[in-house]
Amino acid sequence: MVDTDAAADLIGSQFPHLAGAPVRLLAEGWDNTVHVVGGAARDGDAPWAFRFPRRAVAVPGVEREIALLPRLAPALPMLVPVPELVGTPTAGYPWPFFGARLLPGTELAEAGLADVRRAELGAVLGRFLRALHDPLLAQTLGPGLPIDPMRRSLPSHRAPMARERLARLRSRGDRLTEVMADGRIDALLDSSLGLPPSAAEPVLVHGDLHLRHVLVDETGVGAGVIDWGDVCLADASVDLSIAYTAFEGASRAALFDAYGWPVEEEREARARVLAVSLCAVLADYADEDHRPALLAESLAGLRRAVS
Repeated sequence: MVDTDAAADLIGSQFPHLAGAPVRLLAEGWDNTVHVVGGAARDGDAPWAFRFPRRAVAVPGVEREIALLPRLAPALPMLVPVPELVGTPTAGYPWPFFGARLLPGTELAEAGLADVRRAELGAVLGRFLRALHDPLLAQTLGPGLPIDPMRRSLPSHRAPMARERLARLRSRGDRLTEVMADGRIDALLDSSLGLPPSAAEPVLVHGDLHLRHVLVDETGVGAGVIDWGDVCLADASVDLSIAYTAFEGASRAALFDAYGWPVEEEREARARVLAVSLCAVLADYADEDHRPALLAESLAGLRRAVS
């Protein structure tokens, strides 16, 4: 892991105009650490968010972000990080890293946004996904990208992972009692196991579009989409899982109305299974790390995934 002092040294040595600027830790994920450098008071513009891989397996994702996001950003109706300052490996740190302007907003998982206030956000995300999943974008930017390397569109792979995480949660208490009581999650996971790999033409997908990677402003409107390390080509269900983790009822309808592309029954099943899997992972992490807001939103996401 790159701590604050190491980040300051790496940034200051490769980008002298930022030498001496204040550095603070913003987030630690499974694969990357993000530090914020500088601020509006220093240079009259937004601070920089520097993204450092924590392990070798994360490096290809960071390299894809560096190569793809500057070309992808102009095609999307929501903000995404645009790598502008690209750092190179050193004797003390063996991997590339990058700085992008820090995007405004709060993680949806931490925003406490009531379901009845999500219709506008649903429409914004629907328009975003319609643009991202445009087949022409896949033709232009997709060559060289992996095809669903994490098998997120394949329920026979994701359903057992979901069950493992749900079992871990159950072993630590009764948090899942209400969510699992009616048997709908088990029924969804069971019924999807026979689905074969998707035969649909793959589209460009974010690849990990969950509750922590959507930013909202103070009114609850979508502000940006972050963490593109899993960007790839895949069935659209990989991103459409967000419709089932974050929305239901009128807000989900608003998302699909704005999305416009057809969502067949099989694609919906793939998206719902991935929604359960992602929310189970987030809930397990939140429970272990004592993050009550994230835990509550992840458990709500499990309920939405089968509603």
